[in-house]
Amino acid sequence: MNVWQVVGYKNSGKTTLIEKWVKIASSKGYRVGTIKHHGHGGEPERRYADTDSERHERAGAVCVSVEGDGLLQLYARQSSWSLAQILSFYQLLPLDLVLVEGYKSERYPKVVMVRNEKDWDSLSRLANIIAVITWQPFSQPPFFSYPLFSIDDEESYLRWLMNEVKKHE
Repeated sequence: MNVWQVVGYKNSGKTTLIEKWVKIASSKGYRVGTIKHHGHGGEPERRYADTDSERHERAGAVCVSVEGDGLLQLYARQSSWSLAQILSFYQLLPLDLVLVEGYKSERYPKVVMVRNEKDWDSLSRLANIIAVITWQPFSQPPFFSYPLFSIDDEESYLRWLMNEVKKHE
């Protein structure tokens, strides 16, 4: 399964990036599913309108879910849901690409959204980072081995991401 993660702190642009990525992938014929981790504590809202999940669907995702405090909004309940368990549902669907918002500790290829250098200090130890999209320039450490994009350079990072998706088909 072709799974990619978008991680970062609250209001870093994760949902907006996934929305744009879904739109471009869908326009190229990919069947995209999304998974959102409700990282704000508690269960996700039980209404659907005006949620990040609704934004994913409007962008073209054919399967959308959100997990928080054990509630998987495909409405299946147990004490908690791991990303692996949710992905096992998704394997039953005809999907070409799955975009995951959150689940920082998982080991899928990650795009890290960074608002400032303090965010980067906290997120730089994550596993399997493939790219960083930043709101502000920051000093690149010499060991920085992945592309660094400005949030304003949407065309470049979306093109790069779709090329990476194609490499992993």
